[in-house]
Amino acid sequence: MIFASLALLAGLGLTSCGGQKNATEEAPELTLSGLNPTDFQTDSTALFVLKNNAGMEVCLTNFGGRIVSIVVPDKDGNPTDVCLGHDNIDDYVKYGAQGCNFGALIGRYGNRIGDSKFTLDGEEYQLIPNNNGNSLHGGGPIAFHNRIWDYNQVSDTQIDFTTFSPDGEDGYPGNLNVKVTYSLTEDNTLTIAYEATTDKATILNLTNHCYFNLSGDGSKDCLDEILQLDANEITAINSAVLPTGEILSVEGTPFDFRTPAVVGDGINQTDNEQIVNGSGFDHNWILNPERDLTAAFGSIYDPNSGIVMEMFTDQPAVQFYAGNFLNGGFVGKKGVKNPKRSAFCFETQHYPDSPNHPSFPSTVLRPGEVYSTCTAYKFSVK
Repeated sequence: MIFASLALLAGLGLTSCGGQKNATEEAPELTLSGLNPTDFQTDSTALFVLKNNAGMEVCLTNFGGRIVSIVVPDKDGNPTDVCLGHDNIDDYVKYGAQGCNFGALIGRYGNRIGDSKFTLDGEEYQLIPNNNGNSLHGGGPIAFHNRIWDYNQVSDTQIDFTTFSPDGEDGYPGNLNVKVTYSLTEDNTLTIAYEATTDKATILNLTNHCYFNLSGDGSKDCLDEILQLDANEITAINSAVLPTGEILSVEGTPFDFRTPAVVGDGINQTDNEQIVNGSGFDHNWILNPERDLTAAFGSIYDPNSGIVMEMFTDQPAVQFYAGNFLNGGFVGKKGVKNPKRSAFCFETQHYPDSPNHPSFPSTVLRPGEVYSTCTAYKFSVK
């Protein structure tokens, strides 16, 4: 499948536009995070920059619709890149083929689908297995994180990515049109708005797989960060990280972040079966259904940088993944090898494997309906 993915990318024209510079040609201006836009320039990809007047910058590429960097001021006013990524398109292609989803748009179905199949309206659909027989994050070699998205940079603070996924692609039914809008506000909020339509009943669960490290230092773990989540329950998982269907209270467990708690305090509590099954935190927290959707469902704070990230969504859940399988194998920006638990993901979503659990909220999208959801990350300091 890796070779198929690379062949597909080559077929899409993802080849370098490098070559020797003319002696009189000026060097390109680097971004606040130190990225060189020419390192992302190919026949079909580029680096896009969003900026506000408050010192925040977000860089993205249309390969996988990815967030490449997020620069915000720390408590001393220093620009700090708070997400993991690579500093050239070649590394995104290389490590993307190895399953690295740094900053990527995920679809058609974020998270896992058990046995890589589901039944919809009496018809069974077979997906492409890529995770111990299960389908993870879309499964196929042209899942959303490995494709070239069309783009329209609307302004200095907004860019639209669009794609078309034909009926049967990677096993999913329906011709699907998707639009994802990244926008930046003056109060240092990055908003991700998703929209999609289909001509045939299908399932859909879109998210983003940004890896956040609020210290700005991806060379070490960030287990001293302090997390709060407005969630009373999680969906239990088995040893394959698939939902069992059981809903568990967080009360009295390492999963209780209803009041702020240090992430590292409970992550290695191996007398907890769920910690063992997830190799730490890699679970679906069910957000409080009574919560105010205009308020943050959670926040995370780094005591070193002073940076706070508040999180907002209209989705029913969030997958908090604590970077358990990072192992230094991916070379990140500035040559940094990101070790275990050097970043956290907050993937807003519907529940994993929902199509195979009728009691879970539905992820079915039908003709005439519009899939529309929004997630936002707001940055500040204390």
